[in-house]
Amino acid sequence: MNPFRVLDPTLSSPARRGLCALTVMTKAPQAGQVKTRLVPPLTPDEAAELNKCFLRDTAAAISSVIANNEACGIAAYTPVGVEAAYADILPADFNLLPQRGVSFGERLYFAAEDLLRCGFDSVCLIDSDSPTLPASNFSEAIRILKMHGDRIVIGPCDDGGYYLIGLKKPHRELFEQIDWSTERVFEQTRARAREIGLEVELLAHGYDVDDAASLRRLCKELVSQSTSDSVAPSTRKFLADIVAQKKL
Repeated sequence: MNPFRVLDPTLSSPARRGLCALTVMTKAPQAGQVKTRLVPPLTPDEAAELNKCFLRDTAAAISSVIANNEACGIAAYTPVGVEAAYADILPADFNLLPQRGVSFGERLYFAAEDLLRCGFDSVCLIDSDSPTLPASNFSEAIRILKMHGDRIVIGPCDDGGYYLIGLKKPHRELFEQIDWSTERVFEQTRARAREIGLEVELLAHGYDVDDAASLRRLCKELVSQSTSDSVAPSTRKFLADIVAQKKL
């Protein structure tokens, strides 16, 4: 049974006016389907469980922001039919949105378009690979998007991509002819925004975890160093167990 409301882009709601849709892009966390670049050192089951931990921590950070009634928590998911898989992962105040499109750029664009059609004033598309992002980054993105005039906000990643892109209008050009999964994504997106006359605001840098090297970095940050226990608690607990097994 699906405990979440699935949004219908054909039904706009006045109740969403003034709200930002803080949207985590997610694929159903099934073994062998997610975080495959982390296998090895992890097993497919461990990689799927880590993906669940990432989602829990990212959703918790989003949920802490939406409490002030300036935003709504959304999970844009794929494939359709796996809605119940998120029952023990997402907070009860989240909504679901089915992803559309084939390529990654299409899925991002259609998610933004659909959410704006649902009645939200702005949309932030957030990756599910950056569990240590502080809630303050999301609050800052909302603040920027509330400013007068059309603009976008980007949270750059250390590897040349981005962990967040926020926008007020569905600018398709931002998601076309981008070399996805390369170190050129952020710069190409910023250049595309400038070409179409959009002001670009930047958030603090972050990093995503999608290979063994970034996983070791995350382990060092959460397990080996004296990072606050409030940072990515689900991910921290899982990785502590993995480290104890001497897998990392």
